[in-house]
Formats: sequence, C-alpha cells, structure tokens
Amino acid sequence: MSNSQVRLSVPPEATYARSVRMMAANLAVVCSMNVEEVEDARMVAEEAFVYACATSPHACEITFDVASDGLHMDFSLGAADPTQDPATAGNIELARILLEAVSDSCEIVGDGTALRVAKLVGGVYDAS
Repeated sequence: MSNSQVRLSVPPEATYARSVRMMAANLAVVCSMNVEEVEDARMVAEEAFVYACATSPHACEITFDVASDGLHMDFSLGAADPTQDPATAGNIELARILLEAVSDSCEIVGDGTALRVAKLVGGVYDAS
C-alpha cells in the first residue's frame, strides 16, 4: 500500500463530528484495519475533533495520513486554552483521557498548533 493523504476542513461545530468520524472509519478500512480497530479509529477521530473544537479554531483542518501501518491524523488547534473555560474544561479532560486510552499515539505538535493522533494496525491498544 502506498501512503496517501486526505484533507478535510470543517467548521468547528458538533454538527460536523459525524463527517469526521465517517471519514476516519472509511480510511481505517483502506488501511486494512479489523472491525475493532475501525471502531477505535472512529472514536479517536471524534474525540480529537472535540478537543480541537474546544480550542476555538476558525476551521478544523484535519489531515489524514493513510499508511500501511495505520491511520495518522493531525487536527488544527486554535489559540484558546479549553482548560481555562469552565464550560469546556470537563469535556476537554474527558476527550484527552479517551484519546490517551484508545489511540496508539497522542501529542500536541507544531508549537501547540496541532493535535496529532494515530490508530495503528495491530496497535498496542487493540483489544483483539
């Protein structure tokens, strides 16, 4: 399989979470993930989207890198610190916990401008 890159730009609104989840699930299938891994990739994408939206970006730019080892996703972040807003602090903490539990990697990169997550084929958190 050759590596491919897919980009998606959506408004940072809950209405678009399904589009992000479905794109991640479809691309996970392209990576030859099993059913559990596809579900995990979908969940990783959704929680990363929740996290990104809480940082108040103008748009949520998502880059999906489809590779033989799995699905790597970068989510653009805004400048807001979601942990300082009581309305979003609980949601962002839950999203962070879920990301760390389900993804095979999760880190803030680019001087805080992007959230990078990955779900790997046969990854360490795979339940099968």
